[in-house]
Amino acid sequence: MKKLSYLITILFIGVTTVSCGQGKSASGNLPGYDLNHPVKYDMPADLLEISGIAFNNGDASTIYAEQDEDGKLFWFKPGGKNISHTKFGKHGDYEDVAIMNNYAILMRSDANFYTFPLSGIHTKDASGVQEFKQLLPAGEYEGMHAYGGKLYVLCKIGKGVDHNKICNGYVVSLASNGSLNKTGNFSIDVKKIAALAGAKKMKFHPSALAKNPLTRQWYILSSVNKMIVVTDANWNVQQIYPIDPNMFLQPEGMAFDNQGNLYISNEGSKTQPGNILLFKYKR
Repeated sequence: MKKLSYLITILFIGVTTVSCGQGKSASGNLPGYDLNHPVKYDMPADLLEISGIAFNNGDASTIYAEQDEDGKLFWFKPGGKNISHTKFGKHGDYEDVAIMNNYAILMRSDANFYTFPLSGIHTKDASGVQEFKQLLPAGEYEGMHAYGGKLYVLCKIGKGVDHNKICNGYVVSLASNGSLNKTGNFSIDVKKIAALAGAKKMKFHPSALAKNPLTRQWYILSSVNKMIVVTDANWNVQQIYPIDPNMFLQPEGMAFDNQGNLYISNEGSKTQPGNILLFKYKR
């Protein structure tokens, strides 16, 4: 993968409005959002494998992102030409990012976590990096979201877990010194998801999650299942919405800004760049 120059590289991030066909909707009708007509921000080569995305308290002026391989935190203005980064860790399978209480939190797929102050990101190597291992049960993790002073993490593939029945989640607290501790757990009823999909069984594997600031509902994205699951504040499944695989090539990240606009990031391919799709909230 092409390397970034020190701290800031001048890049072009394309902005387009896209449609996935005329007349017939290929994605579900998610209330407040037209999933068939997003604004698309194409990513540069360094973010071909963009995975997690996040905002700082919903501030849409800056997107924070990481990609699937390099231990780097990126940040940029949506649709802007400048992209910055800082390095926080070695090569690895990084899956999501969260910004909370002036800290950046990065999660690896094996549930290793990295924290460092946002004040330390304006150098080539992030300062004050802390690593936390084995906070959560063994498994593969992709989705993490910061809300109300806590981190919420979903397990994609858990050891000994029947994914036809349940999806496990965990609550992690961030201390003022940047340390992390598991403080709770929750679960999602996969049988209810299967029933809403009209299936007898379904193995559900989440990729990302975010809380809608307007409705207080949880939105859970699955790249494998190509759907968005909506739950109430207590993780009770309410509805599911299919997403078009032609538009959502490999959706791995999701975030809301403080106006309720929805952003979904997609990893790219040999023929397509990674992107972030913006779905503007409509009352």
